[in-house]
Amino acid sequence: MDIKIIIIAVVIVSVTGALAALLLSIASKVFAVPVDEKAEKIRECLPGANCGACGFSGCDGYAAALSKGEVSDTALCNPGGNEAAAAISEILGVAAGTVKPVAAVVLCRGHNGVAQVKLNYQGVSNCKMASLVFGGPKECIYGCVGFGDCMAVCEYGAISICDGIARINPQLCRACKMCVKTCPKGLIEMLPLDETEAAVLCKNHDKGAQTRKECTAGCIGCMKCVKACPSEAITIDRFCAKVDYEKCVGCGACHAECPVGAIDLITLTKSI
Repeated sequence: MDIKIIIIAVVIVSVTGALAALLLSIASKVFAVPVDEKAEKIRECLPGANCGACGFSGCDGYAAALSKGEVSDTALCNPGGNEAAAAISEILGVAAGTVKPVAAVVLCRGHNGVAQVKLNYQGVSNCKMASLVFGGPKECIYGCVGFGDCMAVCEYGAISICDGIARINPQLCRACKMCVKTCPKGLIEMLPLDETEAAVLCKNHDKGAQTRKECTAGCIGCMKCVKACPSEAITIDRFCAKVDYEKCVGCGACHAECPVGAIDLITLTKSI
């Protein structure tokens, strides 16, 4: 092959590469997105869970909102806790907010010893999939399926499956709400745990007689807790008791009066 042809080909390729590099360099400057250095510093203070518990799309969204002044509360990141809130406040030059202690609680006590089973489910061990088959293997269509979808998404090892239902260790829970979003039955809720609180560990909305057939630990809507509560914090919603945490003082009167044990007192040191 003629050496001149080879040289010409090399020159063409080199010139083309150089032009492409020049164009890319110009484009990177023309279309460059301005970097918010304050937002980046705030982002470094956040744990990176991207759980959305703060109310934003993720850690980047929360950091950007704080940097732009769209939100001033530095204590919205539950996974980051007070440590993250303090670090963010130092960057922004504002007083540090306090992260209120909350934890996820499974509102069900329908373990294998009290919940009746209606079918022998042999499909995929997944709560969402099992729920599609007549509401799940248990008679109570409102109760915990117990295959551990919530446990699988918990990054902090706070959830375990015990005797057929999920249980959460509040000391390990970082309130990221991933389990709340995952539970197909909507059984997991975030409850305030800065002091002792009463929790109705049932979400069955069938009439009392039907509930008793399905699960002996289910709320039967008997109204005894309502009458026993001195602060009027409990009401009955569709045959199931419900606690108003703005009124609850954690006195335990409802817990003592409940004939089926559907109401328990929870704290940051007690797994529920």
